[in-house]
Amino acid sequence: MSDGSARPLRIALVIGEASGDHLGAGLVAAIRRERPDTEFFGLAGERLEELGVKSLFPIEDVSVMGFVAVVARLPTILRRIRETVAHVVAGAPDVLVIIDSPGFTHSVAKRVRKRLPDLPVLNYVSPSVWAWNPGRAPRMTRYVDHVLALLPFEPEVHEKLGGPPCTYVGHPLIERRAQIRPAEGERGDLAREPVVLILPGSRHSEIKRLMEPFGATVARIASHRPETRFILPAVSHLADEIRARTAAWPVAPEIVLGEADKLKAFRRAHAALAASGTVTLELALAGVPMVVAYRVDPLARRLRWLLRVPSIVLANLVLGENAVPEFIDEEGPPEVLAGNLLPLLADGPARRAQLRAFDRLDAIMVADDGRTPSERAAAIVLAHAAAGT
Repeated sequence: MSDGSARPLRIALVIGEASGDHLGAGLVAAIRRERPDTEFFGLAGERLEELGVKSLFPIEDVSVMGFVAVVARLPTILRRIRETVAHVVAGAPDVLVIIDSPGFTHSVAKRVRKRLPDLPVLNYVSPSVWAWNPGRAPRMTRYVDHVLALLPFEPEVHEKLGGPPCTYVGHPLIERRAQIRPAEGERGDLAREPVVLILPGSRHSEIKRLMEPFGATVARIASHRPETRFILPAVSHLADEIRARTAAWPVAPEIVLGEADKLKAFRRAHAALAASGTVTLELALAGVPMVVAYRVDPLARRLRWLLRVPSIVLANLVLGENAVPEFIDEEGPPEVLAGNLLPLLADGPARRAQLRAFDRLDAIMVADDGRTPSERAAAIVLAHAAAGT
């Protein structure tokens, strides 16, 4: 390739769902602050498109989760993989950045590596090799040159497993701490009017499985603490379904939409009932004690024995202790969930123990170089892009 100073850098981005779109947008903004003339192309969601990155096709075509859903969409997914590979190769980038969604993005990266063996490939968001399929880490060295990790323990995991070079750049939630932590007086009186967040997930499959047991749990909590206020932040594409399902609840939550109202709810909340996922780390950073529940599909239930981690709660994994109680499938009927949540609505041992654990998160997750996670990720991408020019 020609000297990078003589032309703009070209960076190919491949994402597969909204989480990658969020990360990609932060990365693009950080890179443009250093190299304003950089050109981006590939796959983009709403936030990346707002930054002028045109998507080859709508990411909804490949944004599927679960074995059954993937099989049903397999012909479309395979066609989109081929189209994405051809698009990246034709675009002659200086670096390829694949972001999250490893089932899709890694399939693209493997094929691009065969056709452009000298192209640097960076993987932003490590696959969960620490939880599932550790043999994937050494296999990644064939088509990934560097992993940009969101979790502080992941570089050590990749080193032990023989994976690619891996750098902890930081989780993007770190950049939002001020938005999710309450100002003085914003989180009200726990004894007078406790506020409980209900977070059943952001995917249709999660809503389908969790809304009924969560509704029954809310009813039990309200029967013991009738002054409790329940708030359910909903993603817009599931709002109608959530409204329909909560209509059958004996106690109706307040449903809020939009990012601003969600952040406000986090700042006001005293406790939460949540599905397993990134939201557990968000709650922990916000200082909101929680109970976590999850329901898995039948195939995943059969494969639970393959799990290699002591917890499915991301906050627990980062903390290195099971501070947050979690209940999978039949382990967590409504009476158990309510029984574990009610003690969090009083200033007692259960609540204090979680808050003490959460107080350690900043020291674990915040780097001391003064840069944001997006800026650290951008520096690594730009270094690889420059080396490839």
